Amino acid sequence: MSATLPPTSTLLKVTQLKKHYIAPKRWLVAQKPPIQAVDGVSFTVGRGETLSLVGESGCGKTTTAKSVMRLIEPTSGSVQFDGEELLTLSAEQMRLRRRDVQIIFQDPYASLSPRLMAGEIVAEPLKNFGMNSAAERRERVQWLFGKVGLRPEAAKKYPHEFSGGQRQRLGIARALALNPKLIVCDEPVSALDVSVQAQVVNLLMDLQAEFGIAYLFVAHDLAVVRHISHRVAVMYLGHIVEVADRDTLFSAPRHPYTEILLSAVPVPNPRTPAKRMLLQGDPPSPANPPSGCRFHTRCPLVQDVCKTQAPALSARETASASVHQVACHFR
Repeated sequence: MSATLPPTSTLLKVTQLKKHYIAPKRWLVAQKPPIQAVDGVSFTVGRGETLSLVGESGCGKTTTAKSVMRLIEPTSGSVQFDGEELLTLSAEQMRLRRRDVQIIFQDPYASLSPRLMAGEIVAEPLKNFGMNSAAERRERVQWLFGKVGLRPEAAKKYPHEFSGGQRQRLGIARALALNPKLIVCDEPVSALDVSVQAQVVNLLMDLQAEFGIAYLFVAHDLAVVRHISHRVAVMYLGHIVEVADRDTLFSAPRHPYTEILLSAVPVPNPRTPAKRMLLQGDPPSPANPPSGCRFHTRCPLVQDVCKTQAPALSARETASASVHQVACHFR
């Protein structure tokens, strides 16, 4: 898979997406400020492309992914999928649109019903969306099991009888059942052993090559991100601070936060000295974010302008033809 592979056309376009959580008002208690979990995020995903969202815990990656699918209702913004605005659809219209937008959850056990056998779990979306013939569903389930590397007889097992990697394969089979155009992968390998992670990631890449599926891949493991992504978007405190193709971002990052993230990646050769860059202080609260650039309280390049003016995410010149966007006054 080439990181510089240009998408044929835009499948998903997210513009100024916001999700603010407002605390319930209590009698005789001052109203708390809203928690700005996601605050003005914009990005695109092309057909057959993998865009990864990365950043430290609490930066808003999962909230963004679930808001795109309306599993969490966004506060404002625009989510256009295949030219259609998703945020204005009714509940029934959105239900029908979910045939094309599926999700793989982070926890491969909690996301599977313990009362259903594996075959029933994968067949459930087929039944919900009109494949009424039991024989057709059984045939489709067996085909899906083969695609994700599960034996056909495993269809009669319950989720607790599978290993973690097998459960995640089961979740992938369920997501594939309706031939979606986009799959949101919410840290799909973070709960798995390293060897199993490699199997699942390679499976996702093989399925993308075969079926042309686009992925919105949420992760914090940069080694996995480097392996699977076409492009990478870096998030910090509800904002996207850098977007670039995989090779450009890992070889020539521009934003100071991205540089610090990449410096934390373990070096495989123990004889190679690691150049660690440590972040100072704790992340600010999303209920009371800093003025100006949200990273200025921890940035080694901070100057006065950073404290008052928020930098726009704008394109920078690169040696390649790819677009490299950075939100920094000095990079």
